[in-house]
Order: sequence, then structure tokens, then C-alpha cells
Amino acid sequence: MSHRNILVAGALIGALGVMIGAFGAHGLAGLLEAHNRVDTFETAVKYHMYHALALLLTGTLLFHIPAKPLRLAGLFFIIGILIFSGSLYILCLTNISWLGAITPIGGVFLIAGWLSLGHGIFHSWPGKVV
Repeated sequence: MSHRNILVAGALIGALGVMIGAFGAHGLAGLLEAHNRVDTFETAVKYHMYHALALLLTGTLLFHIPAKPLRLAGLFFIIGILIFSGSLYILCLTNISWLGAITPIGGVFLIAGWLSLGHGIFHSWPGKVV
């Protein structure tokens, strides 16, 4: 993924996170309370927004460090958000409990994103001294 695509994805995913969070707080409050999923929904939105910011950081770093691990980090963050937060959103709406089993797969992608980000920074930093 290019730095431009990662930055655009971060901005759009961030906007979507705000919209979903607001909809959950105002339009879904009764459903979330009925399913006892308010905390789950808040966790989904929180991770969604944290990783929208991570995408913006990753895209910005790509201007200075055009390394493949940073591109992979962006891809991993996007996949992780979709699977982690997406599975939790669907769980909250449907109350289908087996969807919680999918969530850790998204978490693995989020972790892979952070590790790829660190790897790219460590091994590709301009003028690094080892």
C-alpha cells in the first residue's frame, strides 16, 4: 500500500469510527443494553479509533521511511480493524456469541501491524546507528 492510500484509509476509518461510536451511543443504546454489550461495543470503537490513528502514523512515516514493513503494517492494521472491531460490532448487534471467537484473529493482525511498524522503523530509519 502507498503512503497516500494508508493515510486516506486512516482518515476514512477514523471518520467511520466516530460515526459508529455516535450511532452506538445514541441509536443503539437500548439494544446494546438489552444484549449486555455496551462494554463490548466501547472496546470495538476504542480499538477502531486507536488503529485509525496508527494508520495515520504509518502513512506519515512512509514519507520518510519507504520500507516494505511499513506498507505491510498499514495492511495489517486495516485487516485487523475489519476483523477485530467488525466482529465485535456484529456480535453487539446480533448477540451471536460465536462471533467472539473470530475477534482474536483480528487482534493477531493488529499485533502484526505494530510489530511490522516497529520492524520497519528499526531496520530502515534514515542514518540509523547500530
